[in-house]
Amino acid sequence: QVQLEESGGGSVQAGGSLRLSCTASGENYLYYSRSMAWFRQAPGKEREGVASIDSLRRTTYAESVKGRFTISQDNARNTLYLQMNSLKPGDTAVYYCAADSGIGLPLSFVRDWRYWGQGTQVTVSS
Repeated sequence: QVQLEESGGGSVQAGGSLRLSCTASGENYLYYSRSMAWFRQAPGKEREGVASIDSLRRTTYAESVKGRFTISQDNARNTLYLQMNSLKPGDTAVYYCAADSGIGLPLSFVRDWRYWGQGTQVTVSS
């Protein structure tokens, strides 16, 4: 299994930047986190995929964040990052880190991702 812990959320003005981090731990975490991703959930809305990365370093992004957000991992693949630039008020949400042993699990398959962090709040003011 894998345990996930997010950090780096906060409040920022529109146009600003934030970097989120997610630390993975646990026995065999490399196997159980062969795909990792960031999701977000705004008040009153469903959880949606933001970006994903797999063990081959392939990345996918939601259309709404392409060109503004970058997902990455450290070499040991135990820390996941989300660099968020040019933030907009519409990016305000609780951001969750997720992991799964499947490779290439689509962001749209929200409920299929097995492991989740507790979430970190990102607030963007206009």
